Amino acid sequence: MRIIRPRHSRLAPRQWMYRNAWKPITAAVAVGGPAYVYYASRSDRQEIFNLPVKVKGADGRPEMTTRAIPLLPIEQLVARIRERAIENTHSIPGGPIWKFTTAALASNDPIEDANAHQVIQRDESDPSAPGDYLFFAVMDGHGGGDTSQLLSRVLIKAVALELSNLVTDPNAQPSAGIMQKLSSLMRASPSQKAQAALDTHPLRVSRAIESAFTKLDTELISAPIQILANNLDAEARKNKAIPDLSQHPLALTTMLPAISGSCALMAVFDTAHKDLYVACTGDSRAVAGVWEKTADGKGQWRVEVLSEDQTGRNPNELKRYGLRLQSEHPKDEADYVVRQGRILGGLEPSRAFGDARYKWPRAVQNTLSQAFLVGNGRPLRPPPTLFKTPPYVIARPVVTHRKFDFPTDTETDAPGAPRFLVLATDGLWDELSSEDVVSLVGGHLAGLKGTIPKSDLATLVPTSAGYLGIDGKTKRKEDASGSWAFADDNVSAHLIRNAFGGGNETRLRQLLSIPAPYSRRYRDDITVTVVMWEDGKEDAAKVTTIKSKL
Repeated sequence: MRIIRPRHSRLAPRQWMYRNAWKPITAAVAVGGPAYVYYASRSDRQEIFNLPVKVKGADGRPEMTTRAIPLLPIEQLVARIRERAIENTHSIPGGPIWKFTTAALASNDPIEDANAHQVIQRDESDPSAPGDYLFFAVMDGHGGGDTSQLLSRVLIKAVALELSNLVTDPNAQPSAGIMQKLSSLMRASPSQKAQAALDTHPLRVSRAIESAFTKLDTELISAPIQILANNLDAEARKNKAIPDLSQHPLALTTMLPAISGSCALMAVFDTAHKDLYVACTGDSRAVAGVWEKTADGKGQWRVEVLSEDQTGRNPNELKRYGLRLQSEHPKDEADYVVRQGRILGGLEPSRAFGDARYKWPRAVQNTLSQAFLVGNGRPLRPPPTLFKTPPYVIARPVVTHRKFDFPTDTETDAPGAPRFLVLATDGLWDELSSEDVVSLVGGHLAGLKGTIPKSDLATLVPTSAGYLGIDGKTKRKEDASGSWAFADDNVSAHLIRNAFGGGNETRLRQLLSIPAPYSRRYRDDITVTVVMWEDGKEDAAKVTTIKSKL
């Protein structure tokens, strides 16, 4: 029987680990320590299990206790998995068919993840027309959902704007902030035509995407400072008095997205030139399934990881930090900027939007907290103890480029051409490997149904290892026992179900029955977008959205 393990928070390291197991009432299993035990009981009315949880004691210090948790019916939990699931299809006359699905499952209440997609058609005057730009993004918020929700509204538009500027005038420097420039784009519909075609040079496009991410974060972090500066009169400046701006209409609107944080992962498809760009800030992950021929004629899926987990556990990211440390931080900080795989021992992703506690100088944090937050009864937490020479966290993404292709009537397995792309927040990768995900999507595309032993899937859906990237997650123990479930029409919901038990209904019910905030120790929010493409011969362009069936 599989062990259920508490997961690590991205915000602070765990000081202890424990294990726990589910057993019937006739047996009890110790949970990694002498005092923590799970029990299950069954009555005619409802099944209950006792869960060890950490709460604040009478003296204000954390202590362990137990909570009786109702074991929810499987039908209710499956409905929850499918609640946010959508499926979209987009095609152009005589061109490819794009199918993309998204599903999300909350652990936090409210969910801190977000997602967005947008289709921008090339203008008819574009010499590269016809063709579309397809943008997909998932955002993994932490410390609240304010940053991720903001990014879901503006990040794609910020990148589109930067790419448009690149084409119209590669040397132009915007005179206004990117947030001001976005005001008109924010009112545009997802299928609005672009005013200019994107550049076709991969390096320039990659740099433009990187610039859009960085500029947007700069504006996000600078917005409260600018509001404070605009509200300081001469007397206040002379006396160094901090005004109370807690009731300013933009007080929380600007402060909360700056002090909470979010990772962001974006894929940009240029269908006219068959270019795929993946931009990653943080520890969400993009994985492609590449269909390739085999000697027996059956074919297989090659696993290609298109991003790297940007955490302190990633050796490549540590090297990047080493280079940054040499130029941006004193040498005496080198030993503790990354502790236990976390930035200053606290934040897990080494790159993120927001997270101003790791970017603003200490004096700026104190001033902005006093101006905007104290009057609202929510003062800013002090920066980490080891905080000296910010910024320690950056939003600059790592952008990768590769070509993609479409199958044709005569050749459905062009070598080296991705056929699907999975973008997911780290809640999925905490539970499934990149190989698992490609196998599960491949099996779904092959039409597998029912419950399939994990040991059989490799035979039914052969895979090979391409570039597997660098795993920046806490090492998890692989479990080859158990089974996968092929029961969801929506492939994103299919992945979420299998992340939490798959064919093991008991485990699925255990994990998804735990309510917030206790669930956060056992699972994270998950958002999954899967993009698939194939050649099509439609007579008319169309975009449809289908709500997942319950």
